[in-house]
Order: sequence, then structure tokens, then C-alpha cells
Amino acid sequence: MDIAFVTGGTGFVGANVARTLIGKGLAVRALVRKDSNLRNLAGLAVEMVEGDLRDRQSLKAACRGARYVFHVAADYRIWVPDPEGMYASNVDGTVNMIEEAHAAGVERIVHCSSVAAIRPPKSSARVPSVESCFYESDGDIVGAYKKSKWRAEKAALDLAAKGAPVVVVNPTAPIGPFDVKPTPTGRIIVDFLNKRLPSYIDTGLNLVHVRDVAEGHWLAATKGRVGERYILGGQNLTLKQALDLLAQVTGLSAPRFQTPYPLALAFAYLDSARARLTGGTPVAAVDAVRMARYRMFYDASKAVQELGLPQTSARIAFEDAVIWFVSNGYAPPTPAQRKRPEHS
Repeated sequence: MDIAFVTGGTGFVGANVARTLIGKGLAVRALVRKDSNLRNLAGLAVEMVEGDLRDRQSLKAACRGARYVFHVAADYRIWVPDPEGMYASNVDGTVNMIEEAHAAGVERIVHCSSVAAIRPPKSSARVPSVESCFYESDGDIVGAYKKSKWRAEKAALDLAAKGAPVVVVNPTAPIGPFDVKPTPTGRIIVDFLNKRLPSYIDTGLNLVHVRDVAEGHWLAATKGRVGERYILGGQNLTLKQALDLLAQVTGLSAPRFQTPYPLALAFAYLDSARARLTGGTPVAAVDAVRMARYRMFYDASKAVQELGLPQTSARIAFEDAVIWFVSNGYAPPTPAQRKRPEHS
């Protein structure tokens, strides 16, 4: 049985990747830290290897005998008081992982990047971004997280050019089950379900079912071209359209008030200052609001045509996410679920 080594298997995307690989008949080995929350791997036939992306010896041991490596782990926080730890995990950790996997003779390494590493459309542009939209440097990139993902992807592609069998995938905004933290996109859903989303801002995003993202990782390993990157995306929606769709799915009301961008940015600066003083986390981070100035629309045609990436509708992705969040205690049952108890 072929072995697939997965980093980030305890996280949202990684847990779905692990399940997909098990479904393909692979033996899955997952990297876990001493303090990892193993909830997302409970009940799965997964070999757990304790280690860290900054510990090359643990990576070397975990790669032994593996045919595939799926590097999904990342420090995914829009706001961090000190970005150096994030750079160490996301950038240095990526280099460590790819170099050790290549040295171990792994057949294919799938590096999970992000559309954060792809230059978004200009604010006036109507054409979604594609894989050929590159940043020249990280000087124009907003925020430590996006900078770290760009630097990590650049390092991965540089190593591919030197012979490492790396294929890069760039998920958009995944939604669906096992979003335990939850992610920033998942947080929007949870806040909506708990009626804590009084307004919205004029932005856009590409929503993709997390299971399509997981399948895309496997397709990249088996069909992707080394040194290429593939957007794993789904449906482009404005935030207003997404919230209206979520309202249809849940039976809850969508917010009607649009917060002007300057007001949202001013609040974000005040909230971030409060977080720095109190040691907490801002409700609205400055970088998140600055990113929202762009409609982050992307075109996944390359992955669809070359890999066969599935295109599950955003509605189904929302339905599956809502079912998971409600059944796991993040929010009360929705009016739609109370009408249809068999789907609760």
C-alpha cells in the first residue's frame, strides 16, 4: 500500500485531504505536534508522527517510505502581533519539508499554497485572476500571512526548478466540514448563524467546497505538472451574494447594512490597537479590511481542464458547512433545519 505523508492533517483542509487519501486506498501518515488538537483525526486509520516543520529530523523520519507528500500545514492567521514565528513556520518550514521529501526520494510533493500568493484583480478589473498573475515582490502584498504564503510558494517553485517534484495548489476560500478553529471564512458563517453579523462590506471572494480542495490535492499529485500551480477554486460571489445565499440555506435574514470602507478601516485600526494593549485578537484586523478592498475573484479553469477538479456549488458547500457547525455546537439549529429535522 502506498504511503502518503500529510502535514497539517489536524487542520481544516488537511483533515479533508487525509480523508480523501484514505478513500483512495492510501496509508496516511500525519505530522502532529505535541500540543496538536487531534479532534479532526479521531477515528481515522492514520499513523501519527510527532514532529515539527522546524525539526528536520522528524520530517526525515516521516518521509521514509512515502510515495507522496502533501504539505498542507500553515500558520493561518490574518492578524499576528509578531510575524516572525509565522515566517518561520510557513516559509522555513516549507523549505525544510520539500528538501527532506526530495532527499527521501518521494515521487510527488504537493505544496498547498493559497490564492494569497496570486496577484488579485485590480479594484476596477472585471476579469478574475489566474495562475499567471504573479507578484513581482512581496512589497505590494497586504499582511504577514499573505507575504508568508507568497514567500513559501516562491521557495517551493525555486526548489521545483532545481529538480524537486513539486506541484503547487492554490485554494481559494474553502468551506465545509471539519473547520474546527474556524478559519476566517468559517467565522463569517458561524457569526451569521449566531446573528452576530450586523453588516457587510463591498468585497468579493471565490468559494470552494473543502472536499473539492481535498480532491484537488490528489489530482495534483497524480495529474499535475511539476513546477506548475493550480487554483483550486469554485464560485465567484460578492460578499452580499454569499450572505444572501447563506440566508436561503438557513432561513435566517442576511444583513442589509453595508459598512463604508473608510469606516470599516477606522474601526479595524482601533480594534487592532485594543488587541495589542489587551493581548487579545481583533474582531476586525486591519489587514483583513485592506484585503477586502479587492474583489478576490479567481478562475479555476486550469485545474478543471488539466486535473478534472470538481465544481460543487457554493450552495451545497454552505449546506454542508452549516450542518457541520450546528451539529458540532458552534451555533443553534437554523430555521430551515427545524423545518426539516431529517437534515439536522
